[in-house]
Amino acid sequence: MTDTRKINLLDLNRQDMGAFFVNQGEKAFRASQLLKWLHQQGSADFAGMTNLSKALRDRLEQVAEVRMPEIVTAQHSADGTRKWLLRLEDGNCIETVFIPEDDRGTLCISSQVGCSLNCSFCSTARQGYNRNLTVGEIIAQLRVACLELGLPQADSRVISNVVMMGMGEPLLNFDNVVRAMDLMMDDFAYGLSKRRVTLSTAGIVPAIYQLRDACDVSLAVSLHAPSDALRDELVPVNRKYPIAELMQACRDYAATAPRRRITFEYVMLQGINDSLEHARQLVQVLRDVPSKLNLIPFNPFPGSPYQVSPREVIDRFRDLVLDAGIVTVTRRTRGDDIDAACGQLAGKVQDRTRRSHRFIVPETRLQ
Repeated sequence: MTDTRKINLLDLNRQDMGAFFVNQGEKAFRASQLLKWLHQQGSADFAGMTNLSKALRDRLEQVAEVRMPEIVTAQHSADGTRKWLLRLEDGNCIETVFIPEDDRGTLCISSQVGCSLNCSFCSTARQGYNRNLTVGEIIAQLRVACLELGLPQADSRVISNVVMMGMGEPLLNFDNVVRAMDLMMDDFAYGLSKRRVTLSTAGIVPAIYQLRDACDVSLAVSLHAPSDALRDELVPVNRKYPIAELMQACRDYAATAPRRRITFEYVMLQGINDSLEHARQLVQVLRDVPSKLNLIPFNPFPGSPYQVSPREVIDRFRDLVLDAGIVTVTRRTRGDDIDAACGQLAGKVQDRTRRSHRFIVPETRLQ
């Protein structure tokens, strides 16, 4: 059956938009005009797009629309963090988080409905997996946040950074994520610097090389363990792409730009990965990779088998890695009172994997 729905303009980056206008018998430069209306002005009213001809505006009404998710809940944390639960057209829900700081504002965006990777310390993993998000569903999260925060004045830097660190593994939705990031960095859309757009991956090695060639953004890697034996348990994709292969991909990615560092994320789990021996092993793993290490105190969720490492343990771990010459910071927990902290995003997933019905708390832990 032919899909007779109008085209969702949020699915189109500048190249796609140019092709759309050519197909409508218009010049490709109209793409830049429409992108500014959609993303900088936040407008979905074709009648008000006065630098387009009346005939073109009428045609857009016939063939195109702007489809936005429904805001189910909008929560405000005591520390200023904001979280939106967004319902998609198919009934699935995803979560998006805004974290304000003194010198920046960071939006954490989801790339999938749920996640298929099953990392053992992550609430999203327990929800199971349904599908990839479309380009429009990814960029709509940024558009929602802009509108909710009182933008869209084009020169605003309320949202100065975007991190693809929400629900899902971005590199398993490669094409849609790259096209959405193109929009984030497009001067006629959101105009973000490539250094201010970060993609976080659990380590899909072939796709890291694809990303290096396709889209120049910052890379973060969810490492969480210094040995294959432990990482196999915490981040099961390691069984396919072990640490040595992952580190080589990171070195190659960093080599594409001078002074580029890879950010490594390491969740601190009491008695699991937080000993000084683990820290020494981690130094060896990162010794020849241009690195910045983020230590993340574990954020608990109902039924989790883990506990957060004590602060003094985290500090000793940090100091050892710092003394080895690796830039290391302990990330401040934000938004945990509204379950918006790292690893806590859950949404509402129509779970095709049925993982949410068969989740088993592991009985043993590798040291």
